[in-house]
Amino acid sequence: MKGRKLLMIPGPIEFEPEVLHAMGRATTSHVAPDFIECFGKSIELMREVWRSPQGQPFIVAGTGTLAMDMAAANLVEKDDRVLVISTGYFGKRYKDIMDRYGAKTTILEVPVGEVVDLDAIENELKNNSYKALTLTHVDTSTGVLVDPEPIAKLAQKYNCLSILDGVCSVAGEEINQDDWGIDVVLTGSQKAIGVPPGLALLVASEKAMQVWNNRKTPVGSYYADWSNWRPIMKAYEERRPSYFGTPPVNLIVALETSLKIILKEGMEVRVKRHHELAKAFRIGLAALQFEFLPESNEISANTLTAAYYPKGVDGSALLAKLSKDGVILAGGLLPELKTSYFRIGHMGSVSSNDLIVVLSSLERALIELGHPVKAGEGLQAFQSELLTKNLAIV
Repeated sequence: MKGRKLLMIPGPIEFEPEVLHAMGRATTSHVAPDFIECFGKSIELMREVWRSPQGQPFIVAGTGTLAMDMAAANLVEKDDRVLVISTGYFGKRYKDIMDRYGAKTTILEVPVGEVVDLDAIENELKNNSYKALTLTHVDTSTGVLVDPEPIAKLAQKYNCLSILDGVCSVAGEEINQDDWGIDVVLTGSQKAIGVPPGLALLVASEKAMQVWNNRKTPVGSYYADWSNWRPIMKAYEERRPSYFGTPPVNLIVALETSLKIILKEGMEVRVKRHHELAKAFRIGLAALQFEFLPESNEISANTLTAAYYPKGVDGSALLAKLSKDGVILAGGLLPELKTSYFRIGHMGSVSSNDLIVVLSSLERALIELGHPVKAGEGLQAFQSELLTKNLAIV
């Protein structure tokens, strides 16, 4: 036996062996020449993954929530109007963050599984003057995918900053930050970026940096203040030592390793792989009579799937059987539906073999729990879809 379980939650994910090897290297000084080179290279590689050659990357010890907090702390001042476009738990979290900094927030919400209509967004921007809007590319609580490009274009039209929560999308979904005109794209290391938890990552546009530079009041968070972090990023990119807070050396070594792996695969190829595997996986799940939170495949994330438990199936018992079988999935996150659904992560280094294991384990568990499915139905549907797309079963 391999001695460990397959981790298929929406982060942390399964990591590439090279990344874990990089994490395990002897820790060096944060001002050692080899680490300075690693940090500087990571900043440059982030621009390629984000597709933002003009952007200012930030690499800071923390989580995706810290990245959200940094964008709010640096770009929003008391009484600024902010529009929050929500498709789940993390949209509401952004409202809480903005409120903490004294913003006057308006939140646009929709029923679970839907996306906010573009006309409703434009109506808000047209009739009210907003300094910034936030949108969640993929809400980890619902698996709903939002198209950021038209929303970013509306933000530009009405002279409003756009902040994209890409925690569950960067390096797994299509993002073209500069071409789409998004002012901030942020994420955490433990999802599709493919690095163990501990890094808050974001790229800010030239416009965002100008807005920050023209603030009338000090940034309300000492740790999140770009005044402290931008000189560090600049120094490392210029291959000079610098210090504000000790960086997580091993995590940044792992970050450089993972970014190189991502770019070697190529962003277009990587996004396509995520899309095709996610589509085939949901076809396999549908064959097992699962239904999904997103109302259509067009707004379903490529990085995770949120599915309702079949009628009559005890969700806790299902997840327990899967865990005993060596597969770890995540329960529901929305408080009002917490016991009604579960979530499966399929991002980063995920392969078709990983998803075959999940489907196989799900089939057995469902049959043991008395759910009327036949062994092999989900696997056959999954394999058939992959073969029609001429994907290698690897």
